Amino acid sequence: MSRPITVSDVMPDSNATLPDDAPTVAVVVSLNIPQMTDEVAGLVARFTRVALTELNDVGARVVLLDASKAPLDPVSIADSADGVLFLGGGDVDATIYGHTDPVNHEYGVDRAADDYSIEIINSTIERDAPLLCICRGSQLLNVALGGDLIPDIENYHPHRGGSGDPMFKDEQVILEPGSTIHQILGRDRLAVRSGHHQAVNRLGAGLVVSARAEDGIIEGTELPSATWVVGVQWHPEDDDGSASDRRALFTAFVDQTRQVRAAR
Repeated sequence: MSRPITVSDVMPDSNATLPDDAPTVAVVVSLNIPQMTDEVAGLVARFTRVALTELNDVGARVVLLDASKAPLDPVSIADSADGVLFLGGGDVDATIYGHTDPVNHEYGVDRAADDYSIEIINSTIERDAPLLCICRGSQLLNVALGGDLIPDIENYHPHRGGSGDPMFKDEQVILEPGSTIHQILGRDRLAVRSGHHQAVNRLGAGLVVSARAEDGIIEGTELPSATWVVGVQWHPEDDDGSASDRRALFTAFVDQTRQVRAAR
């Protein structure tokens, strides 16, 4: 990789122009993953920029927390935000959920980032703030609540490109009727952008399945006991995917943060 990704590489100019009463969203992402290749660096930078721009476009101010830097920003910064968004990244350290055997295709493990992220997830749930968790974020949500992961999906082809192919591909997912994500997107099936070799397995305490892939792999979860906690394994912030689905999901999330802001 030629140089590390910085906040200025991903933060849109629009973040400085939002009104003072705009809700704030703490966005947690590892900008620089261990073993990061130029291809992955390009994806991280692009996906993060798209997510931050989308948040601005639907009315939220971003506070970016880079989980890969040292020293880490205080967790209290996330606690002061009206909502929290977790983006994708490297694999979760398998020992956190009790898996001690070698993990095939393991990539980008950063235990400090995992522990930091899990602390923020637990704190966000405890204060009942809106929480949107994407890809690695949805896996961390499950692990934070005591669940585990499939360390390496043996039949990865529906979920990720193979050797020599683009990492991200279109995938069909089936939404659970009545789930939050089903209500937001308004249909039973959708095409999403995926690029993962791990997935939620045994559910953490209180989580329920909101979406599955056609092969049964869990692609979405939510926490009914909370006001608004949504996890999706796919990448709505991939701008090769549906802009309207991304807008609907981010709008629903920011609407929740706006309610938190108004109640303060």
